[in-house]
Amino acid sequence: MSRFKNEITHLQAHIKTLRLGALALLAIALVLGMGWWNAPRDLTIHVPPDLRSGSVRPWWDVPPESVYAFAFYIFQQLNRWPTNGEEDYARNIHALSPYLTPACGHFLKLDYEQRQRTGELRQRVRGIYEIPGRGFGDDPTQRVRVVSHRDWVVTLDIAADEYHGTEQVKRALVRYPLKVVRLDIDPERNPFGLALDCYDGTPQRIEAEPSSPPVAPVTR
Repeated sequence: MSRFKNEITHLQAHIKTLRLGALALLAIALVLGMGWWNAPRDLTIHVPPDLRSGSVRPWWDVPPESVYAFAFYIFQQLNRWPTNGEEDYARNIHALSPYLTPACGHFLKLDYEQRQRTGELRQRVRGIYEIPGRGFGDDPTQRVRVVSHRDWVVTLDIAADEYHGTEQVKRALVRYPLKVVRLDIDPERNPFGLALDCYDGTPQRIEAEPSSPPVAPVTR
């Protein structure tokens, strides 16, 4: 009789062990489920534009190529006034606000008000473009200076053309030192995770490189 009691006790202990194991597996599954639920659904990975060679880097690292491309794209869109600077500039500042730091947005609004008072915007058409031979690929170390893993200074050599009606009123070659910061707070409106923090210094006028004189053909 005692043998049967021992067998029953053994089976009950085994069943208790299985129940504890099942509870432990359930707890582990709940923890894993919570981790999976809270994991980010999207990751922004910055890949250098030049894909001729492979690139291995941490997913959170932003290469200088991407910083330069971001700064130039946002700055170019900000300064694109297709019909009337008085309307286009204000609209650009508002539309691009997710890509600007609050301080930069405030600075640009003051710049807009100043230009409006002096009549620099009314019926102005404006566009900027990169000066050929002065892009990122021509001198990467000069174009992007890494301050930290969250701060960069981008140097853009830009040609700016302005028109009043059909008459060109300005063509300027300017070097703009722009600050770019990591601002990954609103992926829905700013998938880049970067923001323009306006200028790192005063923009400077630059001179165009003199063109080489044509080579005379050799006569025999």
